[in-house]
Amino acid sequence: MLRTRLTTTATLATLAALILTGCTAAPGGTAESATPGASASTVTITDNFGEITVPVKPSRVVALDNTLFKTLNDWNIDLVAAPKGVMGTAWPKYVDNSDVLDIGNHREPDLEKIIEADPDLVLGGYRFGSYYEEIKKMVPATIEINPRAEEDVISELKRQTEILGSIFDRREDAAKLSGGLDGAITEAKTASAGIGTVLAVIVSGGKIGYVAPITGRSLGLLYPTLGLTPAIEQDAENTSHGDDLSPEAIAAANPDWIVVLDRDGGFGESDYVPAKDVLENAEALKNVTAVTKGQIVYADPSFYLDEGIQSYTRLFTDLGTAFSAAA
Repeated sequence: MLRTRLTTTATLATLAALILTGCTAAPGGTAESATPGASASTVTITDNFGEITVPVKPSRVVALDNTLFKTLNDWNIDLVAAPKGVMGTAWPKYVDNSDVLDIGNHREPDLEKIIEADPDLVLGGYRFGSYYEEIKKMVPATIEINPRAEEDVISELKRQTEILGSIFDRREDAAKLSGGLDGAITEAKTASAGIGTVLAVIVSGGKIGYVAPITGRSLGLLYPTLGLTPAIEQDAENTSHGDDLSPEAIAAANPDWIVVLDRDGGFGESDYVPAKDVLENAEALKNVTAVTKGQIVYADPSFYLDEGIQSYTRLFTDLGTAFSAAA
């Protein structure tokens, strides 16, 4: 009888140890499920503020960062709240869904909607970066993985995508997105050899804004990434929306190519003036090489709304195609 009791006690102890082992954190800080063969329930990532452990495949997600929306949309990630006021017409799956609470825009956000949504995870940052501390107090599982200003944007977009892949268990899809961006850059860089000078601009409200090489919003990185020669090379006071640039100044610089970000293209406003009309109907630009040769590349209308990895991949692809055709 004594031997039987001891054997039973040992068996129970061994079983308990196995159960506890199944709940301990795996190497790298990822907590494993107690069920043999099951996926991890949490993952430790490094966001813009440091290491944080978040749920894998969270069911209730709030997303505030525009650079993430395309990926979340394509991966069929449901949202419980989003800032519909800055999403334009690009993501009807979220904007037109009444079950997705509207946080508004970054100028006057309704942060109480975040509490109401009761999220497992908040993907903050970008236009909502100034509210990080406030949101973090409401939802500790708040992260920011938007491209950091002091870092290379291309590397940051790939880092962001890799983190999303880890969180939503879509690592292979994330790797494909990063590989697609690298491939598009390589092809555009090869095709850009000997194309002449390039001018990048932002058009909004019928006005043209100068995008400074390197520091200028969205398009400034094209110069160092592809090794482009600027048609105008000067610092800009407004690196976010571009300094005012007159058609006469563009004519004097006479760029061989113009790359355009149409800032208003994705909002669907009734008084919208397409960038194409602004540039190609300007009398002062009619003899500019880029205009006469049709060497103007327009970013997709949703680019300003998104500025994510897919938008850059498409832009580099379009540039590579245009450069190759001209050659």
